[in-house]
Amino acid sequence: MFQRKAFRDLLEWKEKYSKKYAAMLEGARRVGKSTIAEEFARTNFKTYIKIDFANIDKELLEVFDVITNLDLFFLRLQTVTGVTLYENESVIIFDEIQRQPFVRQAIKYLVADGRYCYIETGSLISIKQNVKNIVIPSEEHFIQIYPMDYEEFLLATGNTTYNLLRELYKTGKPVGAGVNRKLMRDFRIYMAVGGMPQAVDAYVKGANFEEIDQVKRGILKLYEEDFYKIDKSGRLSKMYNSIPTQLALNKKRYVISSATGKRTTEKDKSILSELIDSKTVLVSYNTTDPSVSLSATATDESYKMYITDTGLFTTLLFNSADKLHTKIYAKLLSDKLEANLGYLYENAAAQVIAASGNKLFYHTWKKKDDVHDYEIDFLIASNAKLVPIEIKSSAVNTHKSITEFYTKYPSKVYRQYLFSQKDVDHKEQLMFKPVYMLPFVLEDL
Repeated sequence: MFQRKAFRDLLEWKEKYSKKYAAMLEGARRVGKSTIAEEFARTNFKTYIKIDFANIDKELLEVFDVITNLDLFFLRLQTVTGVTLYENESVIIFDEIQRQPFVRQAIKYLVADGRYCYIETGSLISIKQNVKNIVIPSEEHFIQIYPMDYEEFLLATGNTTYNLLRELYKTGKPVGAGVNRKLMRDFRIYMAVGGMPQAVDAYVKGANFEEIDQVKRGILKLYEEDFYKIDKSGRLSKMYNSIPTQLALNKKRYVISSATGKRTTEKDKSILSELIDSKTVLVSYNTTDPSVSLSATATDESYKMYITDTGLFTTLLFNSADKLHTKIYAKLLSDKLEANLGYLYENAAAQVIAASGNKLFYHTWKKKDDVHDYEIDFLIASNAKLVPIEIKSSAVNTHKSITEFYTKYPSKVYRQYLFSQKDVDHKEQLMFKPVYMLPFVLEDL
């Protein structure tokens, strides 16, 4: 069982909120929600019952016919499952709760009853899909489950350097060319494998990158199947699959019509909202006036989209019917890809920022006497000020946008960073950091 930071969130829920709320683990399919819920139940409660609504037999499902009579419901549930429940010491897991909306509605009464704790999981086929005829319970404590972050990945692979990386970061000094090359290669392995537990498990067990890629393609196939359940026209799937291409073209915003090949309709916008609800993507909003507030001036009309997992992004980016992708993996790991892969590192950075609990924002503004725009890849608020972040794959000599941003908002900028594969450095107020130090910068803000 991999160590996941969600255990900390669940422990906080158990200690502070479980008497008033059920824990709702929310996230895309295959990010590990069910495993996390069951492992936490096993190690933190005397007994637990897990009900998987995606794979439930008729006898167990019939128990829920009497859920309005809680005494009878609990007796029948224990009889059918063979598990004894103990007051204040047992938890019931409702896995894939979105498949049984009336059970979800009953959470209000189950929590109020107070005998046991409850953990729910919901994914991909949006839990908003099946709530039209129910009262959505307010007694839910939401915990977002992301793919494994870089620290979780290193722990899973037996790499114990994460805390050493933090100490290296704290020195503020260059780590040295040889050490930096090794540490960057470690991070590129994470970019290639990603944080989906199945892919990480395959890597830990010694699978080659062709085999790992097949695992990720299997996950993407599951997503495709779920997308078609939501939208049989195929537009939702096209919107998802176009994300790497649109980032590669360096567009200043995501364009629905570029994905569908047709004029954008209100139906398209509705389908896009389903994609966002699926938790398979991360959305970064363009904030029009960052001197005021990032959230207050973010516009729904201008946004970028990223894939929630860097490994899935890599597979989508190099999607190929032949075995060309295995050669590309080798080039990625050796840093010999010909193309400018700033967008590959940008997606990885978006995942790191989102997993740290920060919302994603970026900022564009017009250049004088030029058709092109300045752009800050990511903006974070810290200490009532702004932290502009720029991501590059290699070269750090050109950084006009972040320099102009500081000129435009000198009193509002707290710190400014450019992340790349290069070692620690600085130029006046602009700090250069290798991208594997991004998690520690976020800890500092």
